[in-house]
Amino acid sequence: MTEIAKFNAGLLEFLHRSPTPFHAVANMVDQLDAAGFVPLDEGESWALQPGGRYYVVHNGSSLVAMVLGRSGPEQSGWRMVGAHTDSPCLKVKPRPEGESQGCWQLGVEVYGGALLNPWFDRDLSLAGRVTLRLEDGGLASTLVDFRRPLAVIPSLAIHLDRDANSQRSINAQQHLPPVLSSLDGGPLPELRALLARQVQESGEPSWQGAEVLDYELSFYDSQPPALVGWKEDFIASARLDNLLSCHAGLQALLAADGEHSALLVCNDHEEVGSQSSAGAQGPVLRNVLDRVAGGSAEAARAISRSLMVSCDNAHAVHPNYADRHDPRHGPLLNGGPVIKINANQRYATNSETSAWFREFCRQAEVPVQAFVVRSDLACGSTIGPITAGAVGVPTVDVGVPQLAMHSIRELCGASDPHRLYRALVALNNAPRVCIEGGEQG
Repeated sequence: MTEIAKFNAGLLEFLHRSPTPFHAVANMVDQLDAAGFVPLDEGESWALQPGGRYYVVHNGSSLVAMVLGRSGPEQSGWRMVGAHTDSPCLKVKPRPEGESQGCWQLGVEVYGGALLNPWFDRDLSLAGRVTLRLEDGGLASTLVDFRRPLAVIPSLAIHLDRDANSQRSINAQQHLPPVLSSLDGGPLPELRALLARQVQESGEPSWQGAEVLDYELSFYDSQPPALVGWKEDFIASARLDNLLSCHAGLQALLAADGEHSALLVCNDHEEVGSQSSAGAQGPVLRNVLDRVAGGSAEAARAISRSLMVSCDNAHAVHPNYADRHDPRHGPLLNGGPVIKINANQRYATNSETSAWFREFCRQAEVPVQAFVVRSDLACGSTIGPITAGAVGVPTVDVGVPQLAMHSIRELCGASDPHRLYRALVALNNAPRVCIEGGEQG
């Protein structure tokens, strides 16, 4: 197996086992534990050692992992990688049970800017976090994943909507509740009871007899990720945006040589604006930097010598819609990672941070591309400007080019994830990541 094939096999397994941000963080923690990283509790004091490897989990859905270099961050700065754990999806409402025409359905709420049409006629499963009251009166949370197709959102037949291919619109309240079962005249099932049964079947003795108090559940496509194409030169999967970047950033951190301080932050809630305790607008990253440095003044010194690479997938040129791109800034699948630039600061890239990333790509022998949105279209954003504004760290926005962003199944080139990883390894092992001030003018 080639190095790229091995890397992609790990990526596909990670995508398949991470249907929600909670599962993604749990799977990253498993890899960090296996590599000898030490968990830190936000509520306890920390005794950190030079050369140590640590991680912090917040809300079960955000993660900060770091390697403390032999030369401390106050001398040589941080090499930071940022990504996000969430993806657009359909989340189950608190009182979701409903019956219509003999079918049991669950009410859902659209999370993020989902592309809704592809959700129809897919084999959907259900996963997320469940909070329990145990028989001894204590509370506990655990993850659930049904892992099998148990729901579908059927399309309306074209015979009943002759204009479906030209002007069908989707009403999220009316048209999206998935169908889970035929009632056959029986009682309406209660979701919490089914979740309790699923939890109890996990085998944890303390969970027997537990009552489900609440949950955060998402529907997801049960079709596994796959290599597709005549030469298997594409990857098709849910949640490429942005678990691909989480995986590349994690593998690069695990490969860090430890000479300089490296950090990976994977935030939740990017798709809905990042304004939460677990989002990039929250205090998690800043708190970690302050605590590692021993204070905000010391942290500021380290940040001034640092670089953040904000990784979030980029829009590849669609072969059927090439006119939706600026003709000179259209990234291609399997063309290498993309530097994302926007004059209005929707991306945090500037000339210096872009130059650094180009240099990392040169060192890693990786091709690099650039993306600027058409001047007559609105531009999306990332955690890059949010983190740069909150922390003050020089930042470059980059990402692997992909198609069908925010669909239930997305597409990227099979060569590009490993290329991004190699560029991030060059970042983590770089002796310097800041440009010294020179003569002005």
